[in-house]
Amino acid sequence: MRRTPHLRMLAATLFVACAALVPMAAAPAAAVQTPRIDRHHQDDCPPGGLGPEVTAQLDKAIEDVRRQAGIPGVVVGVWMPGKGSYVRATGVADTATRRPMTTDGFVRIGSETKTFTVTALLELVDDHRIRLDDPISRYVRGVPNGDRITLRHLAEMRSGLFPYTSDPGFVQDLLSDPQRSFTPREVLAYGFKHKNTFAPGTEFQYSNTNLVLLGLVIEKVSGQRLADVIDKRVLRPSHLDHTLFPQGPEFPEPHPRGYTNQTLTGAVADATDWNPSWAWAAGAMISNLHDLRHWAEIVATGKLLSPETQAQRLRTLPTGLPGLSYGLGIFETGGWIGHNGSIPGYETVTVYLPSKKATLVIMINTDITSGGQEPSTLIARAVTGVVTPGNVYDGAISPR
Repeated sequence: MRRTPHLRMLAATLFVACAALVPMAAAPAAAVQTPRIDRHHQDDCPPGGLGPEVTAQLDKAIEDVRRQAGIPGVVVGVWMPGKGSYVRATGVADTATRRPMTTDGFVRIGSETKTFTVTALLELVDDHRIRLDDPISRYVRGVPNGDRITLRHLAEMRSGLFPYTSDPGFVQDLLSDPQRSFTPREVLAYGFKHKNTFAPGTEFQYSNTNLVLLGLVIEKVSGQRLADVIDKRVLRPSHLDHTLFPQGPEFPEPHPRGYTNQTLTGAVADATDWNPSWAWAAGAMISNLHDLRHWAEIVATGKLLSPETQAQRLRTLPTGLPGLSYGLGIFETGGWIGHNGSIPGYETVTVYLPSKKATLVIMINTDITSGGQEPSTLIARAVTGVVTPGNVYDGAISPR
């Protein structure tokens, strides 16, 4: 049996140890009302594509990557105001039945969940119910060095907390029973067994542990389940009617089958119905092309937040990874702002280019790397090389 030393799960890295919550009275309901966003304006991306030449280039670029990387199915949406749009599905949604990939399917969005969790957190900042420089120990007990790690450190991936996906026991437990349901405290315990990797604020390390802790903060301060807070404060105001936070393996139809080689033997498996509870605040959510298109602009422009709080979110810092900087649960690469996602069976990219008000969404039904690179990154690089050659998507968060 092949030993898997590190789980490739961009979708989430959790952490909760004996993390008992500090006894605190829940703050009263905020008087601030979250604004509703009217997205039902006339579409300023003319139908008919981006012109026959660009369309042909995109068709070829996407198909070349899909075949070379062995990606079963790909959905790509590009919207460029004043120029046009490109929406295509290619390949298959099911390798057994050869059912074609379609543009109307739901997918697991992995780490793109972080943009929703951090938005909910930042709304609490705007409500003056928390501060980004509060220590995590104020809300959650048992966090190693928790009196020095702030909420900002967690959102920036600069806490130094050990990534639980590097814990061999977690990898074994999850892959031995992918249907298992994990609680946040259970997954945090895997990481809290290890020493912190660096002092808070001194380095960047992508660790989904950070987001699980922020999810617990949101629940503690709001007195509600994280899924309910995100639904009420983020999804509904944004009119994201096809985005959800599942409690278990439930998965709305239609959706493509998802394929992974993150198995105990390394063999390819169908991960469609694996339980994403282990990913929780860091990577459990589900969405579709339509919603992700609109979310890209909302999260990049801060339509749910005050200008001051959005400015803090977008203050990105170097990651040490070429072409990539990271802010509060959001990254920038080649001028594109947003996040990617990976969870066994699925990968996504949802980004917005402020200089051109352009949006790119990619959804694929595998997370199997090609040449050591995320397949979604290969697609994003190829697409942006055609439509925005001056702004090529050339970096992505990966826990590998």
